[in-house]
Amino acid sequence: MIYFVGAGSGAEDLITVRGMRLLEKADVIIYAGSLVNPKLLSYAKKECAVYNSAEMTLEEIFSVMQKAEARCGLTVRLHTGDPSLYGAIKEQMDLLREAGIAYESCPGVSACFGAAASLNLEYTVPGISQSLIITRMAGRTPVPEKESIESFAAHGSTMAIYLSTARMAELAARLMDGGYLPDTPAALVYKATWPEEEVYRCTVGTLARTAEEHHITKTALVLVGKVLAGGGSRSRLYAPDFETEFRKKKESGHED
Repeated sequence: MIYFVGAGSGAEDLITVRGMRLLEKADVIIYAGSLVNPKLLSYAKKECAVYNSAEMTLEEIFSVMQKAEARCGLTVRLHTGDPSLYGAIKEQMDLLREAGIAYESCPGVSACFGAAASLNLEYTVPGISQSLIITRMAGRTPVPEKESIESFAAHGSTMAIYLSTARMAELAARLMDGGYLPDTPAALVYKATWPEEEVYRCTVGTLARTAEEHHITKTALVLVGKVLAGGGSRSRLYAPDFETEFRKKKESGHED
């Protein structure tokens, strides 16, 4: 059996309990060595075979999976964050499905949620933003034309931008071309939740300068949106006059 497991955003204790237990039982672990915290491998049993996928091709990864399956072993494919985001898991699953090998996924904490925790940030605040756009700039992996930075920026909602730190000046320019003002609040989060995490609040107009000043060129997430400035309306969920199946409407904000 092959399990695609999300390692979480960085900190070794942010993996899910399910993910940790799978690591403990694994006979083979194939981990994304360029991104996954190696301390997570401490959960593995001594006899577990460990492979670093940063040094492997898709075909080599699949070969290891096939051999482990032939021995009736349990394989964990350990991806950074949540496997469903920029994990390149579909191509692995396609090969497994063609070979008749069973697989399952175990979710993880993605970097955008790790970054929100580091900033004590809520992405969806009434009156400011009720949407979070998760995207990236086109690079060696193309992006569909309708999913350009400019088209998403036009919505004015909250954005979490992955895999784009190396071209920060271009990113900032494209955000502004799409409609964000230069003074729109932004944040640059390097290695969210890792021990070496760095968090810098800035604006869209100062993103490039902030990255340059702190020598950040990779492994960072860009957050953009008015929610970073605070403010907004109170949620209706806990309002005294808001009735749910669990709570009756109250005339005042306190119990008599």
